[in-house]
Amino acid sequence: MAEEILEQLAECIIKGKAPDAKELTQKALDDGVDVSDVLNQGLVAGMSVIGDRFKRNEVYVPEVLIAARAMKAGMELLRPLLKEGGIEAKAIVCVGTVKGDLHDIGKNLVCMMLEGAGFEVVDLGVNVEPEKFVAGVQENNANAIGMSALLTTTMTSMKTTIDAFAEAGCRDQVKIMVGGAPLTQNFADEIGADGYAPDAASAVDLVNELLGL
Repeated sequence: MAEEILEQLAECIIKGKAPDAKELTQKALDDGVDVSDVLNQGLVAGMSVIGDRFKRNEVYVPEVLIAARAMKAGMELLRPLLKEGGIEAKAIVCVGTVKGDLHDIGKNLVCMMLEGAGFEVVDLGVNVEPEKFVAGVQENNANAIGMSALLTTTMTSMKTTIDAFAEAGCRDQVKIMVGGAPLTQNFADEIGADGYAPDAASAVDLVNELLGL
């Protein structure tokens, strides 16, 4: 019975049915299904299907956003219970768009995908100063950061941010990944980032790889 509800829940995420996802999450909890099972076999399972389809260009940004909204509806019910039960997130990731850049769709997608994959995400927002990235990591004990840039003119802020981590003496304590339309793997290598992701779904794979999860 529990298995059936979780499969239905995953399906609701894939189809982006937020009200149904919330209802099924509540039903699973009422039926005594373990909170971590609801998270991993329901919400995360559905979101990872969407992530795979997104990577294969079988779905596009609107479908991902709709699925993420459905996942968020379920997460609203789960988040307090996860905290209460002391269920740890896989890791903590700070994400932001770099200084001078106000674009947020890519960043938001990455945040949703990471949360959908079981990470705790700290969204630092847009136009984020290098010092704010450093403070975000230090205050939240983050394991990784994701930096986004959509303008070629703001790509240099990524290097400045990586330098700020070195100056603060904590460059070795955090994995730094970068992404955004004008970026390439070569650019990531040049500025000393730990990794580059071409899209939000790949960002999840990259964090798992960098952190050895």
